[in-house]
Amino acid sequence: MPKASRRDALKSAGLGALLFGLPAGSDAASPASARGVEGQRRADLGDGTFLNPIMAGDHPDPSILKDGADYYMTFSTFEAYPGLLIWHSRDLVNWQPVTAALTRNIGSVWAPELCKHKGRYYLYIPTKQTKTPGSKTTSWVIWADDIRGPWSDPIDLNLPDHIDPGHAVGEDGARWLYLSGGDRVRLADDGLSTIGAPEHVYDPWHYPAEWDVESFSPEGPKVTRHGDYYYLILAVGGTAGPPTGHMVIAARSRSINGPWEQHPRNPLVHTASLEEKWWSRGHATLVEGPKGDWWGVYHGYENGFWTLGRQTLLAPVTWSADGWFDFGGGDLSQPIKKPLPGPATPHGLALSDDFTADKYGRQWNLFNPAADETSRIRRENGILHLAARGEAPSSSAPLLCVAGDLAYEFECDIEIDPGTRAGLLLFYDSSLYCGLGFDENTFITHQYGIERGRPANPHGRRMHLRVRNNRHIVSFHTSADGQSWTRFDRGMEVSGYHHNVRGGFLMLRPGLYAAGKGEARFRNFIYRAL
Repeated sequence: MPKASRRDALKSAGLGALLFGLPAGSDAASPASARGVEGQRRADLGDGTFLNPIMAGDHPDPSILKDGADYYMTFSTFEAYPGLLIWHSRDLVNWQPVTAALTRNIGSVWAPELCKHKGRYYLYIPTKQTKTPGSKTTSWVIWADDIRGPWSDPIDLNLPDHIDPGHAVGEDGARWLYLSGGDRVRLADDGLSTIGAPEHVYDPWHYPAEWDVESFSPEGPKVTRHGDYYYLILAVGGTAGPPTGHMVIAARSRSINGPWEQHPRNPLVHTASLEEKWWSRGHATLVEGPKGDWWGVYHGYENGFWTLGRQTLLAPVTWSADGWFDFGGGDLSQPIKKPLPGPATPHGLALSDDFTADKYGRQWNLFNPAADETSRIRRENGILHLAARGEAPSSSAPLLCVAGDLAYEFECDIEIDPGTRAGLLLFYDSSLYCGLGFDENTFITHQYGIERGRPANPHGRRMHLRVRNNRHIVSFHTSADGQSWTRFDRGMEVSGYHHNVRGGFLMLRPGLYAAGKGEARFRNFIYRAL
């Protein structure tokens, strides 16, 4: 694999994109994405092909399950609760939400594993305890007899030194969790506890020392049985940092107990150039397609848009005469033939919300909520009542959603009580966000996660606010009636609101907040892609 050096980058359009905000390998060089509800981009082009991503916006560490003719997939949801929203598809390209499986805050949710064993569904969930001293790491399990729920309360598996559990069943029927670092631990037959201590069973393939990576970090182990072999797939190189770091490797064994033979063509997926459309590609899983062919899902950052987080990508997989598999699709900047021919089916969900139906968990999530946080939310007669908490967005557990478009705007009619401060946000985490709020006398501007100013508010305790994020250029607009709009006199640029600046593996999300005393009432949230 060629090394992407700094000298090469200086010569490339890729670095020009970094410096001037023009995403090389993106819209100008690639076919236009299809448009779905509200103009949101979608993968299905309607002509028998699709263009990645299949899940736009922050959908990292995809865990996919084939269940007969149905496919289910979920992702890392970190501090967003309800978490672990499960999605359903029949063709691997078009997806619809089913249910959020995790409702109790057990920490920051990292790469989960969704699987089915003897008719029961399981989710294995690694977390970091962000609200407790020492940032304890462990893994949990929840289960359900119906994918739609109800899902059980989380059970702590007491695995403090590992992340990214991957479920496997051996040739003797024994159940295992494969873990980060090339380790594994035995599961009890019911899958709800471990037996013994983790053991080291595999030394992952290592890339050349001169490659630009973040760290070795072997993680995301997934085990697939195909023919006479078990195939073990991992990610190495670090999930962020240099765009060329993350990659997919594999090994195989005739027994779940090894020994493991390295794939002769490792790495199987690797961003080799800053000019590619998709960066930091890795964390893959194999899945059999609806026509008996094979596919792989993994994640990647879109060139120039780290702010969207790691998005889910789909690539064809072929099996060779030597019994090994390879990923196709190149850098995934061009259309690919769909796994299942036929017309496009519904995909995603509308983000506009008139608050007459409950979209909590499907669209809206609270950021790192306290145990009683849901008591703040009440819907009544098309109005979302949000009780104020904290003094600012940083301490108010804002209500957020995932938007996967490169340019979009959202607006809402907001009314506040005396003593309440509320508004609209682009929120990364409690230390990094921007937005515009107001109290009954002043506007409140937020930038870099801090309050920046309080100019006079002529509208009083009710107004319409709009936020426009046009490829990282942010503007705010205000209105008394939702018809005649005035551009606010402060604008922002937010291309640096992402993991490689702040950490945390998150994305910049649209959201609502209410702080101070009393409550805010939100009416008619409208989203549109630009």
